[in-house]
Amino acid sequence: MKEVLCILFIVILSVSDAKVTKQNIENFLKCLRCRTSPEYPITEAIYSPHNSTFVSSYVSYTKNKRYLNPNDKNLIAIVAAKHESHVQATVVCAKSNGIQIRIRSGGHDLEGLSYISSLPFVILDMHNLRSITIDVSTKKAWVQAGAILGELYTKIAEASKTLAFPAGVCPTVGAGGHISGGGYGNLIRKYGISVDHVVDAQLVDVNGKILNRASMGEDLFWAIRGGGGASFGVILSWKINLVEVPEILTVFKVNKTLQQGATNVLYKWQIVSSKLPQGLFLRAMPDITNGEKSGDKTIAVKFFAQFLGSAKTLMEIMKKNLPELGLKREDCYEMSWLNTTMFWANYPMGTSTSVLLDRPSDPPGAFYKGKSDYVKKPIPKKGMKKIWKTMLKFNNVWMQWNPYGGVMDQIPANATAFPHRKGNLFKIQYFALWIDANATDANLRLMKKLYHVAEPYVSSNPREAFLNYRDVDVGSNPSGETSVEEAEIYGSKYFLGNLKRLMDVKAKYDPENFFRYEQSIPPVLAM
Repeated sequence: MKEVLCILFIVILSVSDAKVTKQNIENFLKCLRCRTSPEYPITEAIYSPHNSTFVSSYVSYTKNKRYLNPNDKNLIAIVAAKHESHVQATVVCAKSNGIQIRIRSGGHDLEGLSYISSLPFVILDMHNLRSITIDVSTKKAWVQAGAILGELYTKIAEASKTLAFPAGVCPTVGAGGHISGGGYGNLIRKYGISVDHVVDAQLVDVNGKILNRASMGEDLFWAIRGGGGASFGVILSWKINLVEVPEILTVFKVNKTLQQGATNVLYKWQIVSSKLPQGLFLRAMPDITNGEKSGDKTIAVKFFAQFLGSAKTLMEIMKKNLPELGLKREDCYEMSWLNTTMFWANYPMGTSTSVLLDRPSDPPGAFYKGKSDYVKKPIPKKGMKKIWKTMLKFNNVWMQWNPYGGVMDQIPANATAFPHRKGNLFKIQYFALWIDANATDANLRLMKKLYHVAEPYVSSNPREAFLNYRDVDVGSNPSGETSVEEAEIYGSKYFLGNLKRLMDVKAKYDPENFFRYEQSIPPVLAM
């Protein structure tokens, strides 16, 4: 039966992937204008390659220079939607003319999948849909998909000194994609991830209808919380629960080089970081730094912490659990939750929090590549030394070792579509950055080497990966095809045991697979 479904699936794809002609493109643009009302005209939201502002609109939310291509002949237009009806029109008109869409909220997609395709496509840019409403009395908020985290954090802090939201530390990340992929942040050990606090959503489905939790049903609502919204529709907004934090939190940053015993401290960190009090998040970040001699390089591990409490209490916890770090009282800074978001974004002390509202519009200045892993038992010191040796071959690479434990050990793997819960000590993000385009191939090779060196020490069968740290190396399909077998490869890594349910939901709500991209979920009914 499954084989029959797959054959039917391939037939459906062959029909929907018919060649896009010039007439299709013209019809698409005409359709856009016809389907929006005079009250909310779409004309000013459409940027085509013939517009003088097309390039600036394209580069504003293109973060990775590896995928910067404003002359892409497959890019028909950018629709920077200014009203919900613009999103509806784009979906309906693209579907009826056989044109793919790519949905971009903040543009932080590590592989550029939200703004590239090898087939004719349109970018549906959500950055204008960015309203945020806070209700302190119910501790809830609505946030539109195009709002960035810095805007959300600022709005929350303006409304309350003791409310927060568990999400990422980069202030320019868009809420739409970040939350739909899970939403990992420094409140994870106390409050879990972003999707654990989503209580409603608005989504434009494949028929152009706006659905909320009640009208979409619990299956689809489950899927978009961690399964990636772009496989199922266009997220318009999220309704979220806010969480309680103290008026004063404590942060610190302490560096240890290899010569200062970083490997020993980090080994101990692996044992204790997931068992610390839930209010303490202690990240370890191995990085390349200058050695003691001129021209030498070494590894420094930066330990970043955030504690929901006072510096005095934090010092007591660290002295008891990780005295090897040598934390001193002068390393600790007490501040409001909003100011901790500045600390994590590496702004200098004293910088105005108004920078959290900045949306950089300049072209991307760097090329980068990211990968991810989950670790379930401590990496031995000999393994860490192999990792350091490989890292030192780069010019600029770092890793984030992000602790688990706390409430993540208590939330079932199938509570949302995000499955990476109990049993993890920490999650790794690998990140290489370079400026020279000629260095791209060398850096990509080194990243594969680093990933290979780490393989014996991380999760296996499958080797797990985090959807928000997009990585096409773990499997991908071409823009115009969706092999179920290939989707099961990357899908099993991103979603583990939740993949079958996700494919079933996809088959129910988007059976013709309109919402697809290189790592989307295929519509296959569960057997």
